[in-house]
Amino acid sequence: MQQILHGIEHLPAALSDSRKVLLVCDASYPYLSIRPAIDALPHTLVRFDKFTSNPLYEDVCQGVQLFRHEQCDTILAVGGGSAIDVAKCIKLYCRMDDTQSYLQQPYTDSGVPLIAIPTTAGTGSESTRYAVIYAQGVKQSVTHESIIPNVAILEPMVLSTLPLYQKKCTLLDALCQGIESWWSVNSTEESQKNSRTAVETIMAHWRSYIFDNDSLAATQVMEAANLAGRAICITQTTAPHAFSYKLTSLYGIPHGHAVAIGLSPIWQYMLSHPDKCIDPRGTTYLSGIFRQIASAMGCCTPEEAIALFRQMLTQMEMTLQVNAHNDAELDLLATSVNPIRLGNNPISLNGEAIREIYREILK
Repeated sequence: MQQILHGIEHLPAALSDSRKVLLVCDASYPYLSIRPAIDALPHTLVRFDKFTSNPLYEDVCQGVQLFRHEQCDTILAVGGGSAIDVAKCIKLYCRMDDTQSYLQQPYTDSGVPLIAIPTTAGTGSESTRYAVIYAQGVKQSVTHESIIPNVAILEPMVLSTLPLYQKKCTLLDALCQGIESWWSVNSTEESQKNSRTAVETIMAHWRSYIFDNDSLAATQVMEAANLAGRAICITQTTAPHAFSYKLTSLYGIPHGHAVAIGLSPIWQYMLSHPDKCIDPRGTTYLSGIFRQIASAMGCCTPEEAIALFRQMLTQMEMTLQVNAHNDAELDLLATSVNPIRLGNNPISLNGEAIREIYREILK
């Protein structure tokens, strides 16, 4: 069972049984308000930051080698989703055979303690069993229960220095995860409870968080992002995330932004095609879920909720602006969608539907 702690002051206790710690951090680390508290730890810290924002398999291998060479006994991840994903993979691979690809070996729990301190309020990676890395240009989804960090420490003061655009992207990612998890075919009573709280909290505080840099709002948004991550850990993501990855690679749109611009066209399509429902709980159930999501967003109908979501993107200046597209690009986008992620979506989407939704996104 993961332990979630609130405040950086809990870090020494979380590391009480550790001797030598591999600190996995990103480029923001030198500027973090919590850095003095981490640097003051009595432990030996071995810093690893040699990875890109879209981490490569080779980056992780370097981290594994450093962990072994320095004989570390604990991993501390401090950063956004990429840093935490790298730390998760290092934990998973550090006891494996290094003479063959880690990606080809069976996954088992290495037993290495992993503590995560997120510095953004977005992916909720600090509480999920997922990590993403890239091998030979291909996205690899790494999934195992053992990579859920043993301890997650939520410290909202790290959000005050985030660049504004990054705050927008990560907040939208958290909101989309809350919504997607809620309508996922894999949703449970627990995941829906987490989704509801996440969506309601973000909708209540997003303006103060984005436009006023309010500390109370930051606390609430960080909690909401963690809840959305915990919901996604149960259900997995759906169509908006599946559509987002090629938008990121083709147009350079950051992940949270790419997910957000796809959510409203996909939701509108699902409302218009209830006959394509694949959730075994049925169309009446799904219609009720859509209404519940709308209510959590402060709207009376799903149509109003879609309009409000679009209005949020406009107010945050997060609408899509790309170069003129053509049929070849639409074909490339349409064939990029992972069918496994679409299997979690409550409405089936065939090739023609995917292409038309992308056309709507790029309009």
